[in-house]
Amino acid sequence: MNDFLSIEKVFRHFGPLRAVDGVTLQIRQGEIFSLLGPSGCGKTTLLKMLAGFEKPDAGRLILNGQDITDLPPERRPVNTVFQNYALFPHLSVWENIAFGLRIARRPKVEITAAVERMLAMIQLGDHAKKKPAQLSGGQRQRVAIARALVNEPKLLLLDEPLAALDLKLRQHMLAELQAIHAQVGTTFIYVTHDQGEALSLSHRIAVMEAGKVSQVDSPRGLYEAPATSFVAGFIGDANFLEGRVEEPLSHGRLRVTVAGLGRLVVTGHATLLVGQTVRVMVRPERLHLTQERPVLTAGENALPTRIESVTYFGPHAKAQVRCGPHTLHVQQPSGKTLLATDTEGWLHFEPEAARVVD
Repeated sequence: MNDFLSIEKVFRHFGPLRAVDGVTLQIRQGEIFSLLGPSGCGKTTLLKMLAGFEKPDAGRLILNGQDITDLPPERRPVNTVFQNYALFPHLSVWENIAFGLRIARRPKVEITAAVERMLAMIQLGDHAKKKPAQLSGGQRQRVAIARALVNEPKLLLLDEPLAALDLKLRQHMLAELQAIHAQVGTTFIYVTHDQGEALSLSHRIAVMEAGKVSQVDSPRGLYEAPATSFVAGFIGDANFLEGRVEEPLSHGRLRVTVAGLGRLVVTGHATLLVGQTVRVMVRPERLHLTQERPVLTAGENALPTRIESVTYFGPHAKAQVRCGPHTLHVQQPSGKTLLATDTEGWLHFEPEAARVVD
């Protein structure tokens, strides 16, 4: 895949608020790229600039070699799908999908062929004559996507498109979005605050905080190797421990000392200095609980622990445990034998499960 959308040092300020603060991104042709972050992080403002609804205070937007920074929305090969669908209530499904092509004065034969192709793709051919009010939320969203894709834009922007749907319908629509993308191959930029949506849908994700990009990576890369504490905590559950570097080891490992726990072997980068204070992140599912002290592999860490609480969630259970002065959270499959509350055991984890983050 080639970079075909370049966002180059883009700024957008509203008075003293730096909504987008020097963002630079390279987005590849044909990928699903998500902008992920909490409310107010700048992701929707960035999307509006790509759509042409907001103008950058500085920076450039280059789409497929063309500078679109100052182009009005109607001259950009870009369409947007909104959270509220923005369908015309007085028009049928067929007419909603055809609307943009009619405005562009396309030939009737071309319009009919294009709309029928979209109806087949979203599997709503039997609902072509219905009004939006007669459709379910998921069906209305599919119509909105078809209307946005029917004129074959180079870029499709999706602004929290599933936020109004319930959990099961969101999961179903994520699968449908992947199927639609596989058929059309259009580049999607997907804005969401929902980590699960971004992780399951995207080829790559940019995590945003306070108008800046914190990290760009694949879903697996962000989850397993977050660069910062913010990314680690926002992408999923995480335990954090403060420590000091004692000595570098081979294979990217470090020995650190954590107050109340002693020496631990963790994963970190080579630029860390002996004596430097670091923050170590461990995902709850990478921690293991046993009643007896485990037989350790090379470098594996083991800590005596006390189970404070266990909560059952169906496919998995979460335990809150106490290791010295530290409270940690552990997630284990429900099929494993779980230690009871107020019992003692051992917590162990591999060095690769514990990563130094900024």
